[in-house]
Amino acid sequence: MINARPVPRVALTRPEAALALGMSVKHFDRHVKARLRVVYCGGLKLYPLAELERWTDRHASAAPADRITAASP
Repeated sequence: MINARPVPRVALTRPEAALALGMSVKHFDRHVKARLRVVYCGGLKLYPLAELERWTDRHASAAPADRITAASP
């Protein structure tokens, strides 16, 4: 019998990586793709989740003070 549980992914295709970051493939190609390490397997390119997380952490910034105070009750 085949196990129907989903298998956790450790790497994503280019469209999946863009979607995971919440951006279009075009934006991903222009601003992100060149800064990521890639896993090559034949003609397939995969972007490790750890690389996407690293990119996100490096490009995250603290919220400006006016947004913090405005959001506070």
